[in-house]
Amino acid sequence: MVNPDSFFFKYGLSACAATVAETVTYPLDITKTRLQIQGEVAAAKHYRTAEAIPYRGMVRTALGIVQEEGLLKLWQGVTPAIYRHIVYTGCRMGSYEYIRDRLFGKNPDGTFSVWKAIIAGSTAGAFAQFLSSPTDLVKVQMQTEGRRRLEGRPPRVNTAFQCFREILHDGGIRGLWKGWVPNVQRAALVNMGDLTTYDTVKHLLLNHTTLRDNYVTHGLSSICSGLVAAIVSTPADVVKTRIMNQGTDTSGRPLLYKSSMDCLLKSVKQEGFWSLYKGFLPIWARMAPWSLTFWISYEEIRKLAGTASF
Repeated sequence: MVNPDSFFFKYGLSACAATVAETVTYPLDITKTRLQIQGEVAAAKHYRTAEAIPYRGMVRTALGIVQEEGLLKLWQGVTPAIYRHIVYTGCRMGSYEYIRDRLFGKNPDGTFSVWKAIIAGSTAGAFAQFLSSPTDLVKVQMQTEGRRRLEGRPPRVNTAFQCFREILHDGGIRGLWKGWVPNVQRAALVNMGDLTTYDTVKHLLLNHTTLRDNYVTHGLSSICSGLVAAIVSTPADVVKTRIMNQGTDTSGRPLLYKSSMDCLLKSVKQEGFWSLYKGFLPIWARMAPWSLTFWISYEEIRKLAGTASF
């Protein structure tokens, strides 16, 4: 008989909830990625025309993708994105609960100290993202393919499997973890904001208001967690996207950025501090419904499966 409170059972439940949330909100993710790579140093070297920044803002970027590439291109790269969440979300949720319940332990009143939640969330996020980094790399490169074609540059790949194979061929196993450092940094920040905020706000509401452990409490907690996660993680997300999107020379060395810090400093120096918050609106606009969809789905799935509330 399956134990509803086991790590692997909860892993499966979280992966199902994440698949639903990712599919629904994916167009906002590809819009965010397109915004983040506009204006970077690569423009001067690789764009065929001088005016090579075609979109301004979230709505115009999304409309531009639909008009120039087709409606379905809003879901380009969704397959590796789902693969990523099967690994990433399952690991981060399971790891967080394990650290919270087994290593640190909850307080007698059922709450979890904020400082412990920060450590648990950051650790779980970093661990899960390291494992899933190859799928994130494939997703980012797939998302930028349509833009490359419109700029007159040759396409790199046509499918997620081809992209994975090309990365493996060009860089070997290590190539699959290209950009893993900013990726892990971002994930640690995202989960520090997401898991810590959701867990803390949920139990504050349950202990200090008349709200019960239902979809209303889950919804309010998820809205707060999405906002905090977007604020603390956007700069790392921009750096991660730019490093993953850059090309390499014949010897395999990166063309634009030597490291995460180099990318951050160049971005700020050439485009200003607020370049680190490019794509913030679609990040938040995506994190809010993603977080809402995921947490409500996850809590309801857990309830139906006979597993205790998160």
